[in-house]
This record gives sequence, C-alpha cells and structure tokens, in this order.
Amino acid sequence: MKFSILIAHYNNGKYFKDCYNSLISQTFQNWEAIIVDDASTDNSVEIIESLTKNDPRFKTYYNSTNQGCGFTKRECMKYANGEICAYLDPDDALYPEALEKIVHEFTLKNHIVASYSQMMLCNDTLIPDKIFASTKQIYNDRYFFNCPIQFAHFFAFKKETYFKTSGINPELKSAVDQDLYLKILEHGDVRYIKEPLYFYRLHAKGISQQSAKQSAKDSFAKVIHETMKRRGVARINNQKVPDTYDNPQEIFQLLDYQTNKIHRLFNKIKVTLKH
Repeated sequence: MKFSILIAHYNNGKYFKDCYNSLISQTFQNWEAIIVDDASTDNSVEIIESLTKNDPRFKTYYNSTNQGCGFTKRECMKYANGEICAYLDPDDALYPEALEKIVHEFTLKNHIVASYSQMMLCNDTLIPDKIFASTKQIYNDRYFFNCPIQFAHFFAFKKETYFKTSGINPELKSAVDQDLYLKILEHGDVRYIKEPLYFYRLHAKGISQQSAKQSAKDSFAKVIHETMKRRGVARINNQKVPDTYDNPQEIFQLLDYQTNKIHRLFNKIKVTLKH
C-alpha cells in the first residue's frame, strides 16, 4: 500500500523544513510527497527544491499564477499515485509513526473510506502545547456536518473514494478541508484514532487564524449548505433548508447549540451500540 502526502504550498518556506523532516522520519517508508506551489512570492521554491532535490519521493509542481487553496489542493490529487492520501499543511508536521498507524487502520478495516486522528496544537516554533480538545468519535450519517468541529487533521482517505465525489471545490479559498471531509464521508465509514498524529502550528500568518476567521466561517456555511442540498436534506430541526445560499447565519441557525447537543448525544448512543 502506497501513501500520498499532499502539500498545497504558498509562502511557507520558513516552516517547510519541519514538515520535510517529519516526512523523512516516518516509520512507514512507502510514501510519496506531492507538492503544488501556488506561485509563492518568497524564497519558498528555492528552499523546497534544495531540501528535496535528491529524494525522488518528493515531486513538486507549480501553478503559473496564484489560484488559492481549493484549486491547489485539487491539483494535488491529479498527481497522487498512492491508494491512501492525506493533506499535510507545509507549516505543520507529522508524528514519526503517523503514516504507519493510518495504514494499519486501513489494513485491519478495509471497508473504511477514511481515518482521522487527534492533533497537537503547537506554538510558532512547533513546540507542543495541548491536544485539540474538540476532536471526537463521530457517528457518520447524512445529518453530520462537522459543525461544531468534531474532527480535523490528520484525515486520510482512499484515493478511489475521492474520485467517486465531485472533488474539492476549486473556487474555495477556505473551508477546503470541510468540503473534502463531508464529500468523502458520503461514501462509507470513517475510523477514529484517539491519539495525536499531527503537529498543528499556530502562527499569525496561518490561513485559519483570526484575521481570516470571518471569511472561513462564510465558506464553511456555504459548504454545509451545499452538503445539505447534495444529500437531499430538506429540513433541520423542523426548519426548511433554504434553496439558495444567501446568508451564513441562516445556515448556522439551522445547526444551533441545542440541536447539535441532542445530535451529539444521539451519536454517542449509536456509537456505543455499534461497537
């Protein structure tokens, strides 16, 4: 089984060495790293090429102009050769045994389409701080929209499953991972690994940080609405799902705290019965 690590890169050269070192330190050896650079304006390309030039497992491709996160992550999938794929942000890193443990899950439970783990939140220099507390065991059904966030990194999926979907929306600038998760989960079961396998770096320029949060929230609402329509969900909590996406607050009101609290309890009961 081959593992494709997908890296959509833009102006993260100063952090890439940590990402690179975490890959070459993996206990599982049958992997490739697909890097697509989104027309970086710093010295990122030189740094990446200097580090990876003598290792054929790293394959680098380039957007001629800056296209954004959705487009670039979609491009990564064009070049993936592995049966299992996962995205790794260039400013983050993996635990040494991350790939081995993910592959083990797919080997033991070949019916699953995806697997995800906890992630470790780190400071700007990648020093671990604490495990991201919101990652949970989910029960996957048509009413699961990952809102509030119950899983994130490290998410690995079967390549064949990805190509059964419409793929990542290339127009998205944020909430790209949510778009991927929800599409993949429509095609089968997911396995939760209750331990951190991913180092998530918190820094001022991160795409998910404070300055981009409102834009991310708007994109997330749009992704949820598209998911509802794709799954044929007409009503949530006795409220009609709007035919068109106009207002993010309208979507989040459908998924208010009480609704999600009840749904999470329902999921917990189902998970207990299932296992």
